[in-house]
Amino acid sequence: MRDDVGVLAPRLSLGWRVFLTNAAVLVGVSAFLVFSPATISSPVLLSEAVVLVSAIAVTLFVNLLLLERALAPLDELRRLMQAVDPLRPGRRIELEAADADVAALADAFNAMLDRLETERRESARRALAAQEEERRRLARELHDELGQVLTGVLLLLDEADRAPAQRAAEALEEGREAARDAITEVRRIVADLRPEALDDLGLASALASLATNFERRSGIRVERRLAANLPRLSAEQDLVLYRVAQEALTNIARHAHARRAELRVEQVDGHVRVVVRDDGRGFHGAPPDDRGIGGLRERAMLVRGTVEVESTPGQGTQVVLSIPVQEP
Repeated sequence: MRDDVGVLAPRLSLGWRVFLTNAAVLVGVSAFLVFSPATISSPVLLSEAVVLVSAIAVTLFVNLLLLERALAPLDELRRLMQAVDPLRPGRRIELEAADADVAALADAFNAMLDRLETERRESARRALAAQEEERRRLARELHDELGQVLTGVLLLLDEADRAPAQRAAEALEEGREAARDAITEVRRIVADLRPEALDDLGLASALASLATNFERRSGIRVERRLAANLPRLSAEQDLVLYRVAQEALTNIARHAHARRAELRVEQVDGHVRVVVRDDGRGFHGAPPDDRGIGGLRERAMLVRGTVEVESTPGQGTQVVLSIPVQEP
């Protein structure tokens, strides 16, 4: 429900109101000089100087009062802007007596609030959808991969308990191998949740490991160009760079139908850039919603970065993440 403040009533523009205010003061002063008996001689007499100073003071005071009245909607607009609470969406600014310029400024501010609230809702929706998708992926992997392996281990142990000695030994050995596979699968799932290489070996090594695992799973060859002299980044920046590269490679495997990909990390003009490019089928126009580009851009915003996506049908897609860094 929309919560408005006041009733908007546009009038003359602010410039015209200031002009008319000053014009009224000048006309009044001129009329006073024309129709009053006051005169100024040379040299100026003391009584004439007093009258002149008094007239100037009165003129300035009247001008101040009229200008304050003319500019009062700006003060009201500032006060109402400060009263807007982002945690209470739906509130909008409307003024009781606003000039056309001030009314236009209020409308622009209200439009900005509309865009911010819409984007906030969409961001929350995308974040929730991403969380649910990640939960579904984990549940599927735990059930399909780890669950089957552990079920196999249990069956082998049951067989070893009932089988003759020679077969029992074979079943136990098979169970050990299956348990090792389960441990490997658990490590892979944990690495997908939080890459240990990123904490232990740094960004370049983590990305190299990511590319290697991607090649093994997808069969798509990845050409790596990872700069070794990157500036020191924060843990949050490292994680954003890694996740954007990971998501871009995942999109290649899911959608691109590519044979080759390129993963490049470089420093250009005070920015660290991650470039992921493929030779797949590409797309025309804006990226499809299922590519998660909105999520990539939101990740980049957390570290003041930007994500640009370029694609040409039949010639592949390029994703570029750029993060500003401060030189030591």
